[in-house]
Amino acid sequence: MAKVILDAGHGGAEPGAVFDGRREKDDNLRLVLAIGDILEDNGVEVVYTRTEDVYDTPLQKAQIANVEGGDFFLSIHRNSSPEADQYSGVQSLVYDLSGEKVAMAEAINEELAEVGFRDLGVIERPDLIVHKRTQMPAVLVEAGFINTEADNQLFDERFDAVAEAIAGGILSTLEKKEGAGFGESGLAPGDPGNGMAGGASEPAGTQRLYRVQTGAFRDRAYAEDLLYRLLQQNYPAFLLYDDGLYKVQVGAFARLENAIQMESALRRAGYSTFITTE
Repeated sequence: MAKVILDAGHGGAEPGAVFDGRREKDDNLRLVLAIGDILEDNGVEVVYTRTEDVYDTPLQKAQIANVEGGDFFLSIHRNSSPEADQYSGVQSLVYDLSGEKVAMAEAINEELAEVGFRDLGVIERPDLIVHKRTQMPAVLVEAGFINTEADNQLFDERFDAVAEAIAGGILSTLEKKEGAGFGESGLAPGDPGNGMAGGASEPAGTQRLYRVQTGAFRDRAYAEDLLYRLLQQNYPAFLLYDDGLYKVQVGAFARLENAIQMESALRRAGYSTFITTE
């Protein structure tokens, strides 16, 4: 069964682009859930980086995708411009202009053009974390401009068609993939994937350590409350500051299966978790 990782951009305290009270994070999540329903109805296994209004960093989302594995990673966003109604259209971003990720991006854009959006093309963006740190082909779709009236009208009035168009682009690419003899990595021969695709090895002299993250907060006090609670329950927890967030993590395991066991124990204890290598 094919597996697709779906990411709704932004979330929680990070609303993304905002225009006249409309928040990008809400549009992204609504669209991702609709796309996921269509994919599941067509026999595709779907993993979401979020299904609620929560925030994870782009790096955390890439790590969620890498732990889950999958054939493709798709991130949904809304574009924005300096002035209202300045630009209009859909655009897809990829790590580089090669391989199956480009085929999927082009298929999605073509389907959205049929809905009525202007096709602004596929753009190379190797600097995006969700591109260079995912270990599978990844596409970020900008589903119209959130501060352009025409794009919002299409998004709202033809919402089901928009979801079906993106899902259709994914499904058509998966169908071609199944008939092309792809290996277990999800990459075609000669497809470089993304920056970390194909399970790139660690630099010489380093060791990958797996840790279980239980929370990430902008306010240190909230992080410390969670840290102390974990320590009182005898979990080997610690606090680190990274990317503007106070992160509470547990353990440092050389073997992934040991991290998975710890994560299972923490989930049984009621904690929200994911495995990270950062």
